[in-house]
Amino acid sequence: MMNKPTNMDTSGVKPAASDFFGLGIVPKILDVLTRIKFQTPTPIQAKVIPLAIQGNDIVGIAQTGTGKTHAFAIPMVQCLARSGGSGVPITSGQKAGMGLVLAPTRELALQIDEAFRPVAHPFGIKTACLIGGASMYEQTQTLRRNPRVVIATPGRLIDHLERRNVALHDVIMVVLDEADRMLDMGFAPQVEKILSYVPKKRQTMLFSATMSHDIMAIAVRHMKLPVSVEMAPSGTTVETVTQELFIVRRETKLKLLDKLLARYPGAVLLFSRTKHNAGKIARSIREMGYTAAEIHSDRSLSQRREALDGFKSGRYKVLVATDIASRGIDVIGIELVVNYDLPDEAENYVHRIGRTARAGQKGHAISFATPDQSGTVRDIERIIRTSLPISRHSEIPPEQFTPAIQPARSAAIPWQGRALSRSWASKRNRSRFRRPGTRRI
Repeated sequence: MMNKPTNMDTSGVKPAASDFFGLGIVPKILDVLTRIKFQTPTPIQAKVIPLAIQGNDIVGIAQTGTGKTHAFAIPMVQCLARSGGSGVPITSGQKAGMGLVLAPTRELALQIDEAFRPVAHPFGIKTACLIGGASMYEQTQTLRRNPRVVIATPGRLIDHLERRNVALHDVIMVVLDEADRMLDMGFAPQVEKILSYVPKKRQTMLFSATMSHDIMAIAVRHMKLPVSVEMAPSGTTVETVTQELFIVRRETKLKLLDKLLARYPGAVLLFSRTKHNAGKIARSIREMGYTAAEIHSDRSLSQRREALDGFKSGRYKVLVATDIASRGIDVIGIELVVNYDLPDEAENYVHRIGRTARAGQKGHAISFATPDQSGTVRDIERIIRTSLPISRHSEIPPEQFTPAIQPARSAAIPWQGRALSRSWASKRNRSRFRRPGTRRI
């Protein structure tokens, strides 16, 4: 049995660095980083890169927006360049190692692929991005060009493995990105199957926002003496995000949203609990006079990419999404995240609001809670280890906001200084035992 991850504090690696020099990166990659204007490593890059270059298996626990993609991309490119011979481009006749990155969603896989290319291409290292919704034929043609980095969602990679379009016997480094999300989405069997195709003699890195028992189990089964790099306690929100909670009736949400959109001129990412409601909200926002796009599982890959590209370029002020976008959407400059509906799982709150305040910028997150959702709010506050400040909008009549008070027929439970009955708890908890996989997001 493999040992549990050791703590990062025993490694002797400094917690921060002012530049990429001294992290063990070869000069040729340093030149590439200079050309793409990468000057100062983020804290997780400063910790992970030296350990990865040394060949350690790593379990990285970090918030979204911390720069972890380049924390594994840089060491992987350096490892693959060396396996091809002093960083020279690989010719078709050479035997060389491969890198494999697994991601839970199409959007995250595309984002990783975009991050790899500027670093990998100067070394002649090609990438292949294998995701559902894209052309199998085009992906097969890409695989025939012998890419040395394969970035894939689990289901689509298995499709290619079963068709013998790709072989993984040359993989020397595996990265499981957003591993907790992959497990939440039910990909554990696919991940296990994929790892059975990969040589046991390899380097493995796992990145997650939370450290659960399931994540520990993967580390124990598939990693060799992994070093644990934890940038913040599980559930910690980004320090530069300010948070706000409005308690509001369902029928008042759109009216409040209209007022808030007028207050915030920048890009707004709005989360809806269901894809059906996401479409309705997007139409309502357009009726308010704002540009809006939507992204959820009913949208095709081309529609998702158009929505994201339009949001990044400023063509759309508001992007309405389900939790499919709570991770893996790397858009710098989102001014406001709106939780129009609170998430089903309290952990997703952290990932949602992590879409703003990226790359050291400031951001704001506003959540709408109906009076019967006090249990959900308490779960979120338990995860983030702080209370959400409650606000009211001056232009919304006070009677539209109801404090979360229910007629107390049994013992009262305190929440934010208010007395609540237990009736809402049993009603809300029914959703927690919904059979997994019964609702697509």
